[in-house]
Amino acid sequence: MKQTAALISMATGVPPHVFHQTQILEAARFILGSRYPQFETLSPLFANTGIQHRYGVKPIEWYCEPRGWPERTQAFLEGAEVLFVDVARKAIERADLSVTNIDTVVTVCSTGIATPTLEARVAAKLGLRPDVSRVPVFGLGCAGGVTGLSIASRLAQARPGTNVLLVVLELCTLAVRHDELTKANIVAASLFGDGAAAVLLRAGDGGATRIEATGEYLWPNTLNIMGWRVDPEGFGVIFQRTIPDFVTAHMKPGITAILSGMGLSIGDIDCFICHPGGTKVIIAIERSFSLDQGTLNNERGVIADYGNMSAATVLFVLERARAQGLPPLALVTSLGPGFTASCVTLRHTA
Repeated sequence: MKQTAALISMATGVPPHVFHQTQILEAARFILGSRYPQFETLSPLFANTGIQHRYGVKPIEWYCEPRGWPERTQAFLEGAEVLFVDVARKAIERADLSVTNIDTVVTVCSTGIATPTLEARVAAKLGLRPDVSRVPVFGLGCAGGVTGLSIASRLAQARPGTNVLLVVLELCTLAVRHDELTKANIVAASLFGDGAAAVLLRAGDGGATRIEATGEYLWPNTLNIMGWRVDPEGFGVIFQRTIPDFVTAHMKPGITAILSGMGLSIGDIDCFICHPGGTKVIIAIERSFSLDQGTLNNERGVIADYGNMSAATVLFVLERARAQGLPPLALVTSLGPGFTASCVTLRHTA
């Protein structure tokens, strides 16, 4: 019988620039308000997200000037490398390991393009071994935190005793667009922030929390719900359907199908740890699973403190849940482009 991967340690981090939600509203009004007649009608979105503040890799003044691919990419590489090293070092130190003990690095990111990839760019600065295995993953969007955890756990399970470092890093603020006079662009401006998380996994020894099972569910005919459109100026956000309504109607059947493949049911789950897309999505998840309002308070807290950091966000929620003490069986889940649900179950022994 194969040994499951244990969650040895984790760490989270954000870039240095903090933006209060009211600041971002005023910046968005400055950039878009005079050119987009619907702006004031949509402006209450900023107050309705539940977000108090967010973080970015650049000062807010930087975002108020039009930027193209070269400037966005340079900002991405500079900011991502610093944040990658920060969270990776913290997770490794918390596992009482040295960087040379890392055998595999899984990097998840959908908000910037780097070739060579991020873990290669930071290898010397971080001190990774020359023979480290590298697994960069792009395109998963908000589902990337959970799918990354799934990929990393299976790589650890395939080689018991090796140390697998997962780094999930998203710099969503760099996708801000001056030329996109659309509701989708306003929604994105009201929600997204920058952040990163790192998780250290190992199969065979150590750790009271183990990744017991993983699964995904891809809904047919849903490619237009969420994603990127590649334009001359940068990534353009795609939001073409109401995500909270989709979650309310379809998330439970999808998650039920995943759990069935694991030999589980909703009733077996002691705790839900979810990617919080925003306040409306959190409410939709609670409704979908008939959870008492307030059940997902960690999700609300992360959204308030950091905004939606795409793939990294759910790992911030997991960090809070671990600090409070995990129950015997937790379900970690997120939704992302595809449209897809990704899940892992955590078996915890005190």
